[in-house]
Amino acid sequence: RGQNHWTAIPDHRPFEGSGTMVTEPRSVLYCGACGMPPEYCEYGPDYESHCKPWIIKNHPDVHAKLKLLRSGKALDADDDDDGVDAAPSRPWTTEERLRAFYNKYQPDKVGGVPALLQKYSGKEEKLFVALVKKYGPEPEDPYLAAADSDESDAEGEMAELSLSDKKKRRGVGAKKTSKVDTRVVIQKISRNKRKAVTIVVGMDTVPDLKLKDVSKAFSKRFAGSSSVKDMAGGGKEIIIQGDHCDDVASMIVDKFKVPADSVFLDIDGEFVPFR
Repeated sequence: RGQNHWTAIPDHRPFEGSGTMVTEPRSVLYCGACGMPPEYCEYGPDYESHCKPWIIKNHPDVHAKLKLLRSGKALDADDDDDGVDAAPSRPWTTEERLRAFYNKYQPDKVGGVPALLQKYSGKEEKLFVALVKKYGPEPEDPYLAAADSDESDAEGEMAELSLSDKKKRRGVGAKKTSKVDTRVVIQKISRNKRKAVTIVVGMDTVPDLKLKDVSKAFSKRFAGSSSVKDMAGGGKEIIIQGDHCDDVASMIVDKFKVPADSVFLDIDGEFVPFR
């Protein structure tokens, strides 16, 4: 469990040009949470809480294909897996963000992106803030948009479950959650010389807050992409493009009314109270 299981299964087919039966290996994917093939996971009691997050994280292309099939949009028999667009595996780089921006508003300036990045090296976020004020909202990163969509779908599906449905799905509806203390940790992660993101962990411990609404507020405040992602060890984190640690901490305390002594900054691996 919790691992990517691939099993070789014999496939008996006639060898071309003869009547001899030969065995060829086939790879079958099994869910790392429940041990079943992904197309059967949704019938289990732990699909929403365990299986779905595992499939989205480890095999987003499989999740996209199954989601398409469940929506009623059947795939043609002759189509292969390439017919379904796989979800992006990473967020845009700074250069990709800037190219997308100019493709939307000033396509004739796309060729000057490398020179512009060199000119504003170390000040990329200020450049994006200025561009947003001049032209309009920044194009949304497909990787971050997919994360928001998955969370929204999960919220919608859970809202549609009736009380009787929840009683039947013992693995989801019957599980009790324990109250946890609020503790928010903010850190900056540098992806490369020209890109950094601000990670916020622990906002899901704040009562009566929807992480999607918090993420949208960050995106609007800092004129950039922000998204909610599942963490490998459980729980959720908010990823904000750019280095905004101090401003994010202030916003969490002032706007979302989180006690200042519950907000910490991760500085070189040491948790320092915000105030």
